[in-house]
Amino acid sequence: MYDADSIYIIGDAQSSINNPITQQYSAFFIGLVIDCRSDKIIDAGCSSTIPLTSDFVRSIFVGRTIWETEELAGEIRRRYHGSSQKALIVAFKDAQKKYRALGRVSVDQGSA
Repeated sequence: MYDADSIYIIGDAQSSINNPITQQYSAFFIGLVIDCRSDKIIDAGCSSTIPLTSDFVRSIFVGRTIWETEELAGEIRRRYHGSSQKALIVAFKDAQKKYRALGRVSVDQGSA
């Protein structure tokens, strides 16, 4: 399903103690499949208690690049109104940090 030029990165964050995701998983996670040739996110999923949540999160991320930090954070704030909104943004930034640590820094991205 994914070619050899793709990698899987997990970003994690803490969500509020009363969040059902925290009660079920102890944290919030986002998984991203990234095409290393273009830095494009080709698939995404997250820890959720409702499958629709993961599907909706996927619709926000797929087709974007890993380096669209502020654009994606703004999109999440505008469109995602679940109790894990902040955790989703933090988990995405954690995934970026892990991707960067692998030496996956595009010329256009620089030091974002």
